[in-house]
Amino acid sequence: MQMKKIFMITMVYLSLITLSVHAQVDTLINKQQLGFSQFLYLVNRNNLEYAAEKYKVQISEAAAELARIYPNPYLSFDWFENREDKSRAGYGFNSELGTTIELGGKRNARMTLANSEINLTQALLDDYFRNLRAEASIIYLEAVKQNQFYRVLLDSYRTMKKLSEADSIRLSLGSIMETDAIQSKLEAGMLLNEVLQKEADLRISFTQLNLIAGIQNKDTLFSPVDSIEIPSREFNLADLFVTAQQNRSDLEAALYNKEVSSNASDLAMKERRMDLDLKIAYGDEYYLPPGLPHTQSLAAGIAIPLRFSNFNKGDLKIVEFQEQQADKYLSYVQLKIRIEIMEAWQKYSSTKNQVENFKSNLLSQSEKVLKGKIYSYERGETSLLEVLNAQRTYNEIQTSFIETLNSNYVALVELEKAAGIWDLNF
Repeated sequence: MQMKKIFMITMVYLSLITLSVHAQVDTLINKQQLGFSQFLYLVNRNNLEYAAEKYKVQISEAAAELARIYPNPYLSFDWFENREDKSRAGYGFNSELGTTIELGGKRNARMTLANSEINLTQALLDDYFRNLRAEASIIYLEAVKQNQFYRVLLDSYRTMKKLSEADSIRLSLGSIMETDAIQSKLEAGMLLNEVLQKEADLRISFTQLNLIAGIQNKDTLFSPVDSIEIPSREFNLADLFVTAQQNRSDLEAALYNKEVSSNASDLAMKERRMDLDLKIAYGDEYYLPPGLPHTQSLAAGIAIPLRFSNFNKGDLKIVEFQEQQADKYLSYVQLKIRIEIMEAWQKYSSTKNQVENFKSNLLSQSEKVLKGKIYSYERGETSLLEVLNAQRTYNEIQTSFIETLNSNYVALVELEKAAGIWDLNF
């Protein structure tokens, strides 16, 4: 009997120490609640990967400026010396100015290709943000889910703690057996450990919010709102297909990619056309001994390159295959969009029905059973084991509901992402 009392005192002491440590850890990091709209604003403004992707547009714009240039002219100077029988007979110099005249519309073709590459890069950036926004939303929803899991466990711990405190009083009055009082304290201690583990998971999910939002405050963790409620949405599958064809940025990028391939093919054809090199030259020649008349020369000319390399068709084959590749990729994107919409719509419809089933039956019934078991136990009409079973069932149903609700919200995010629309605001 003495050993049991020592054991009980030890359990209470350990619980108090754990609560003290928990309170101290909780003050090390500041938590700042963050609404969904504000979170997405921070992602758009501060996400480091997205900021790096934006430079691709500026790079393509700089490349378009480069495509506008004309070939540079050249200017050359030559000096020479004449000798007869190892004796210096005279000297002179020549100067020449020349340039290349591109024929066949090469410059315009380069500019057209560069401008289409700007459009492609911008469409790819838009698609990057479409995926980033959906990813950030899912991370936010995960943090909400972990927060709700934590609150379910915390509520269960508080309920069990109150029950164990009441059992201590009932034990002193001789209303229950000592083993029941010990068991309730053990259950409260085990639940506290689960709460602490869940809090660690919660902090990890909070750090993901900081990461994707690009926030580098070392002593502050952003946390989502405590709970969210998104109104149930109804979608017409045929309308989603039409909307996606109009709004999907990756489809727009695939169309621009096909345009870029076509413009690259046009440039390759024009690059094979002949260019002209124009030049004008002037020269002076002086004879020795001094006093002899010197001669001057003026010349102009045209150089026509012989394009023997045109017999090799490798460059034309490359652009031809690139055009075919772009066409196949466009067909793939169109098919992928249909599949993504169908999968997301099926998941959203299924999880929505599961959520409705939880709300209409399971949640209220499990709560009613738990309250009834606790009331009966306090009156001495049922055993502690039945209370614990009811508590576990209640926790399982609550966590299953939270998981299903999260899956429903994630499916909604994926469905709007697949359809190329966005009107979510949790």
